[in-house]
Amino acid sequence: MKKVAKLIEKRQKIDKEIEDIQKRCPHLNVSIKSTRERLDSTTIIIRYVCDECLATIGYPSKEEIQNYLKK
Repeated sequence: MKKVAKLIEKRQKIDKEIEDIQKRCPHLNVSIKSTRERLDSTTIIIRYVCDECLATIGYPSKEEIQNYLKK
């Protein structure tokens, strides 16, 4: 069990570091991408995602989604 606890602790530290990076990022370049709804989810969603920090930024319009899916 100690190994699992250590891994969970490492994951929490990594998640915090990612969160800090994403908060500081100016999100200057974004793209429409398929991404998981949550880290622990298998549900795929289409969102605007920052090209630099991979943060989910916003929602594309229906037309933008249709164009993305045609690619």
